[in-house]
Amino acid sequence: MVKKANLNRREFLKGTAVAVGSAAGLPYFVPASALGKGGNVAASERITLGFIGLGIRGGSHVRTFLGYKETQVAAVCDVDRSRREATKKLIEEYYGRQTSGTYKGCDTYSDFREMLGRKDIDAVVIATPEHWHSLTMIAAAKAGKDVYGEKALTLTVPEGRVLCETVRRYGCVFQVGTQQRSSRNFRFACELARNGYLGKLQRVKVGVPGGHALPDAPTIPVPEGLDYDMWLGPAPLAPYNAVRCTSPEGWYHIYDYCAGWIQSWGVHHIDIALWGAPSLLKSPLEVEGMAVFPTEGLGNTSLTWRVEFVTGDGLRLSFSDNGYHKAGCRFEGEKGWVHVNRKDISAGPESLLNVKLGPREEHLYESSNHHANFLECVRSRRETAAPVEAGHAATTVTLIADVATRLRRKVTWDWKSERFVNDQEANRMLKRPMRSPWRL
Repeated sequence: MVKKANLNRREFLKGTAVAVGSAAGLPYFVPASALGKGGNVAASERITLGFIGLGIRGGSHVRTFLGYKETQVAAVCDVDRSRREATKKLIEEYYGRQTSGTYKGCDTYSDFREMLGRKDIDAVVIATPEHWHSLTMIAAAKAGKDVYGEKALTLTVPEGRVLCETVRRYGCVFQVGTQQRSSRNFRFACELARNGYLGKLQRVKVGVPGGHALPDAPTIPVPEGLDYDMWLGPAPLAPYNAVRCTSPEGWYHIYDYCAGWIQSWGVHHIDIALWGAPSLLKSPLEVEGMAVFPTEGLGNTSLTWRVEFVTGDGLRLSFSDNGYHKAGCRFEGEKGWVHVNRKDISAGPESLLNVKLGPREEHLYESSNHHANFLECVRSRRETAAPVEAGHAATTVTLIADVATRLRRKVTWDWKSERFVNDQEANRMLKRPMRSPWRL
């Protein structure tokens, strides 16, 4: 535990250790690893973690955070018993090799609310499907936990607004899983754009992978050990099949659980576009787009798309699948351009890549490791590299893009109200009903 209340607890334990040793007339032994010797971090100083959602992404987070000596994983939660037990085994085997017998074990839960009720957990890592993000993240913040929350931030725009307000109200340290903000190349591209090295910005181009069609799948019995009703949660009731709950070729492309790659992949590079061109966050935004959707099968999110955003001062954001724009984010100005993706960074003129920012120029938040940045911020209580409001803004852009493609007409977005201007049909598409008993 690392929060303020535990400072008193550590002082109390020190006093108790002396008293017990004296009263019993015996030496008081504590394992060296528990005291932080031999390169370890004292147990009382570790950040105690819980995990909600143990699929591909959640499992990756477990393995990553296990590698930090300042953390200790105390609990995992998933609706699939086999995942819970496999992850518990992995964690306990790891600590069995690393902690000289001081680790007390990993508890498992199928209901996240039970895990969040534990007072000893400092922070949680949430990697559920998108339709569960808002409920789990809001509950975690209210329970006093810090949160590393996967993208896209929420399934809908109103959910994102409630989450942002809750995070601020409860003083939650929140890191969105848009890890590109912890990459030097992405940060540098945004700094070139924001400091005027490209001249006045004219256009930002974003390309991400296109979506997938899904086959039809027959209804089959729910596998033993899977709480399928809990997996569905706030989403509409639907029969179980072998495709629906899988990823990445499953729920990501079913609209009840996610808006598709336009949202869940799009949020990464849209986040960079907004970081480098913050004027895109000023009202109003004219939005117009088109998309191709599956005509059969379980999938009903866009396969390909192209959406154009225009600000009041003429800056354009063009957002598409990779079939139209190259993967990544490209900033174009009157004097030059810079393009960045996860593989490399390029610019024209090429000399832009040698720019050294001066002390009086705008330097963006610097982080070289997204997970380590979260842990540091849990201790320091400062803002993270990818704060909740940034995640909400990027998610919102992807969702209004999706609405525009489904309506196939121009809409106007107002950032202040977070609604479309004089457009009831479009505004109805911003939110989804939640299946009882779930609600925000």
